[in-house]
Amino acid sequence: MNGLKLFLLGRKLMKVGQEAMPRSGFRRLPASAQSIIVDVFEHPHSSIGEITTRTGFPQSHVSTSVARLQKAGAVVTEVDKGDRRRTLVMPAPAVVDALASTELAAQVSASIDAALAKAVGTSDPLRVKELVAALETLAAELLSS
Repeated sequence: MNGLKLFLLGRKLMKVGQEAMPRSGFRRLPASAQSIIVDVFEHPHSSIGEITTRTGFPQSHVSTSVARLQKAGAVVTEVDKGDRRRTLVMPAPAVVDALASTELAAQVSASIDAALAKAVGTSDPLRVKELVAALETLAAELLSS
């Protein structure tokens, strides 16, 4: 596999992931904003610079996206008390509370099986199970750090 093929695979996986997500306001966000908000939920109290490093987006884009997400009520920010030049970003408490609801939690953890089956053009549940297992193995390796 070369870099281009890996990049195209990544884009295809993002599309499968978006298809598998529940129909909500989150899905209406551009993919880059979705990546930023997911990063904030995975790493609360991160600086704009840390989010920039993890997502690979330019700092100006991260700052603009965080401002829009804050205006929408999805995240909150505060000045870092240890370094007043840094802005820390965290999920908005109301959003965290909403995610704790069992109904929404069930939607968020919905299976990717149908979206993956559609993307690869199969209706064989065993093949889909194999592909999900391969993706889980890859995710465990790549997302562990």
